Amino acid sequence: MSPRRNRIKSAADRDQAEPAAPLGGSMRRTENYRGEDWVVQTVAGTAGRHYRCPGCDQEIPPGVGHVVAWPSHGAGVDDRRHWHRACWGARERRASNLLRGRGAPRY
Repeated sequence: MSPRRNRIKSAADRDQAEPAAPLGGSMRRTENYRGEDWVVQTVAGTAGRHYRCPGCDQEIPPGVGHVVAWPSHGAGVDDRRHWHRACWGARERRASNLLRGRGAPRY
């Protein structure tokens, strides 16, 4: 077996290639949740903010990719919720009550 050859792309090959998505680019889609249509967008998590996931009530630290979802009819900034990807995927299978740690306040 011979070693792999690293080929240098010619200028013509580079021009024909599809342009890559911009840094931090994401795709929006519409999904159904609790009988409503929600706009769902996957983000890279590059912002320097902490968010609280409504699915597991845990923090999403900066730099962690996650999902932002909001009702399609409301589309306001206050309606956006930041979810872990796994929590968004399991949203229909989770119980409605939140499990908190022993030291967490009970509202």
